[in-house]
Amino acid sequence: MAIAVPLAHLAWLGGNITTYLTGTGPWAPYQPTDALLHPDRLWPHTGNTALMVGRLIVPITLLLALAALGALWWNRRDGGPGRRKKSVAGMAKRGDIAPLLSKQTTAKARSLRPSLKNTKSPAAHETGILLGNLAGTRREVRMGYEDVAVAIMAPRSGKTTALAIPAILHAPGPVVLTSNKAAGDAYTATLEARARIGRTWTMDPQQIAYAERTMWWNPLTAATTLEGANRLAGHFLAASVDANQHGDFWSKAGSNILAQLFLAAANDQRPITDVMAWLAFPGDRTPLDILRDTGFAAVAAQLKGTVEGPPETRDGIFETARQYAAALLNAEIGAWVTPHDDVEEFRPEEFVTGRDTLYLLSKDGGGGASALIAACADAVMRTATAEAERGGGRLDPPLLAVLDEAANVCKISDLPDLYSHLGSRGIIPLTILQSYRQGQKVWGEAGMDAMWSASTVKVIGSGIDDPDFADKLSRLIGDHDVETTSVSRSESGKSTSVSMRQERILPPDAIRALAKGTALCFATGMRAAMLTLRPWYAEPGAEERSAASARASKAITARAINKTAPNRDDYGPAA
Repeated sequence: MAIAVPLAHLAWLGGNITTYLTGTGPWAPYQPTDALLHPDRLWPHTGNTALMVGRLIVPITLLLALAALGALWWNRRDGGPGRRKKSVAGMAKRGDIAPLLSKQTTAKARSLRPSLKNTKSPAAHETGILLGNLAGTRREVRMGYEDVAVAIMAPRSGKTTALAIPAILHAPGPVVLTSNKAAGDAYTATLEARARIGRTWTMDPQQIAYAERTMWWNPLTAATTLEGANRLAGHFLAASVDANQHGDFWSKAGSNILAQLFLAAANDQRPITDVMAWLAFPGDRTPLDILRDTGFAAVAAQLKGTVEGPPETRDGIFETARQYAAALLNAEIGAWVTPHDDVEEFRPEEFVTGRDTLYLLSKDGGGGASALIAACADAVMRTATAEAERGGGRLDPPLLAVLDEAANVCKISDLPDLYSHLGSRGIIPLTILQSYRQGQKVWGEAGMDAMWSASTVKVIGSGIDDPDFADKLSRLIGDHDVETTSVSRSESGKSTSVSMRQERILPPDAIRALAKGTALCFATGMRAAMLTLRPWYAEPGAEERSAASARASKAITARAINKTAPNRDDYGPAA
C-alpha cells in the first residue's frame, strides 16, 4: 500500500500531463486505480509508449529519488558519513539506551511528576537532565528525575560547560550549586537566568565572587539533637582530614568535643561562634550547665570527663577541635552563619518548596569554611527529604544538587549512603569529580565504591589518566566479536579461512585518549554509550547567556576592586 497508493496517484497525474502535452485528449476524471491498471479507459487516444513513460517511468524515477533523499537525511541524522563524530562499534545503539531517550523519559516523567500528567507535550527539560547526544546521532540522552549521577571528568573536559551549566539553566525546580570558582564558571553563566525564575541566594564566606552578604544561615538549626550535632561536627572533620584519618583517636575525640559544644550552643540558641570561646577555655562550665539544663546529662558527663581528664590529653583534644573549627575565628566567615537583623535568614524548609537557586562558594582546602558549605548543602538535601516524605514521597518539581568540585568544597561524609535513596525522593544529586582517586581520598575506597555502585548514571569524560580505573571501565564496557581473515598458501593452492575472536570494545588506551567533547555514559541495566557533549555556549540563546555571564563577571571584578581599593590607599599607590 505504501508503494501502490502514491504510484497510482502519480500515474493518474502523469497520464493527464502526458495527454495534455501531446494534445491527444481531455483531462481524465480522478480515477487513480484505472490510471495504474487500465490506462486505455482514461486515455484511449494516447499512445502506449507515451503513457508508459509519463505514467510509470517518470513517477517511479521520482519515487526512487525521494527515497534516496530520505535515506541520505536519515543517514546524516543517525550517524552516517555526514556526521563528524561516529559511533563506536560495540557501544550502545538507540535500542540499548531507550530508557534514556525522549519517548521513555517523557513517559517516566509523567508517572513521577503529578504536575505533568495533564501536559500533552512537556518540554524536554521537564522530563530529564540533558547528558548529551548519542554519538553519531541527534538523539538526546537524558537522565530522569529519579536518577542519581556521578561525573568523573578532568579539568577543561566539559564537566561544567556541558553538564553543570545546562542542568542548572533548565532545572524545573530549586537548585543547589557548590563550586570553588565564580567568574567565567557556572556561577556567572547561570546567575541572571536563574534570577528570572526565582530568588538567587549566594553564600560566599571566603569571597570567591566578592558577593555582598544578603543572607545568613544558622548551621545549628538541626543541631538541637545529638544526631544533628554529630552530623555538623562530621562536616568539620571531613573538611580537615582525609577519610583514612577519621577513625584515629585525636580526630574522633576532637569531633566529639565539637558535637557536644554544638549541641549546647544550639539548645541555648547561641550563635555557632560561641563555640570558639568555649574551645579557648576548656574550664568554662557554661556548656556543661546548658547540657544538664536541657536534658542531656549523659552528654554533659562525657564533656566533663574530657575536661577533667589528664591535661595533656585534654589539651590535645581541644586543640584538634580548635583546628577543625578555626575558620569560625574569621569574622567575615562567621558573619554568614550568625544572626543579623539587616539581612534575611536562609531557611531550607522554604527553599525546597520553591524555584530558588542557592550558590555555595568556597576555596579549595577551605577547612572550616568548606565545612559550612557542606553543612548547608547537606541541610538542604535532608530538609528536601523530609518535605518529600510529608508530600507523598517525592518532590515535584525535583531539587537538583550540582556538587561541582565536591571533593574539594563539599565533603559530605555519608554522601555515598544518601545516594541510595535521594533519587526516589525527587532529589537529584550530580556529583562532579576530577578523578576516581579524588573520591577515594574523601570517602575512602569503600565509600567511593558505594557511591559508584549506587549511581544510576555515570558519566566519564576525557582526561582519565588512572590506568587501573581506565582498565576497570574497559572491562565494564565489555568485548565484541571481530572477524579475522587469514590466507594460507600451499602446493595445492591458496586457501582462505575466517574466524571470530573477541577483543575489547574500548581498550584502556582508547579511554585515556577520549576526545574532548565526548563522554562515556554508564546507566543501570544498559550497555555503555558514547555521548557527544553539548556545551551551553553552542546551544540556541548562547549569545544572550554569554552577555549575561560577561555582565556577572564584570560585576565581580568591580566588587573586587571596590573591596581592595582601601588596602592600596593604606600603603600608597600601586606600583
